[in-house]
Amino acid sequence: MAPQDENRIPIDDLLVFHQLARSLTSSFDLDAILRTILEHMERFIQADMWTLLMLEESTQELYYAIAAGGEEAALRDLRVKVGEGVAGWVVQHGETLIVPEADKDPRLRQASPEQLRKVRSVIAMPLRGRKGVQGVIEILNPRAAQLTDYTIAFLHILADHAAIALENARDVARIQQLTITDDTTGLYNVRHLYEVLRCELERGAQQNQPASIAFLDLDRFKLVNDMHGHLIGSELLARVGTRLRELSRQQDLCFRYGGDEFVVLMPQTSADEARAHAVRLHVALLDTRFRMKNGLVLTVSASVGLATYPADGDTIHSIIGTADARMYKVKSEGRGQVRGA
Repeated sequence: MAPQDENRIPIDDLLVFHQLARSLTSSFDLDAILRTILEHMERFIQADMWTLLMLEESTQELYYAIAAGGEEAALRDLRVKVGEGVAGWVVQHGETLIVPEADKDPRLRQASPEQLRKVRSVIAMPLRGRKGVQGVIEILNPRAAQLTDYTIAFLHILADHAAIALENARDVARIQQLTITDDTTGLYNVRHLYEVLRCELERGAQQNQPASIAFLDLDRFKLVNDMHGHLIGSELLARVGTRLRELSRQQDLCFRYGGDEFVVLMPQTSADEARAHAVRLHVALLDTRFRMKNGLVLTVSASVGLATYPADGDTIHSIIGTADARMYKVKSEGRGQVRGA
């Protein structure tokens, strides 16, 4: 019999790696991937707590996407800036950080999850993909006997595969977002409106809940293009789209229907509630001063038609058709008003 190779990887660890690789490549769902990563980390190394932080590119802050060890709720609203604490240091330097004695490391004294409990030691590993570090895995209070070169090397392998899966999931999400987003305004497009409204009507039928839409058409928008050019016109459309999102409620969704037409979908909203909200939105939009990049200041008015499920119809086309017809009725009567039933 050949002598046993001391460097041979135990079959149990190979199975962990194999199962993780299969799990990560079978899904592009970000939440499922995050939970898979943490589950396998828990199996491989014993510790008091495991957390996975993701980098929010726009703010350059880390947020706690998932945690195991009983602290997920407490961590949900915490943010860690790049460069701060253990996780922030790992993102900034792109390197694994192993802190065997936490009380001797100044990074443990900064605002971070370590404040929530007594931490004796930490392993923090970057999730580094093709586009840079996108997150950090933190393992708090790992068992001292497991802080070996073999353990750290194996964790690096898991982290590298996890980073690839996360990056692929984010790429797929970006592609999906592009297919439902209007290029000019950044709002959802009409294709997505039909899909979301279909789902909303189905939910309304099942739960006996109303749903309303507001169909907005900007008044005399052609004059903007004629007087200032199409570049200014496109910029104004984008700014109007942003303003509609700001003025809408958290549960509402905003869409560019086409040209200078917009739709605001208001789930679980009655006709009276929709009218009250649409009037407030309309007044606030009219009061908004849009400053263009060239310094030009413009204002807009809109004609608004409302429709509510089920009173005004029970199909996508009947709801949109009713709101559209009411909007055109406003235009024929002088523009700049909100019209419901």
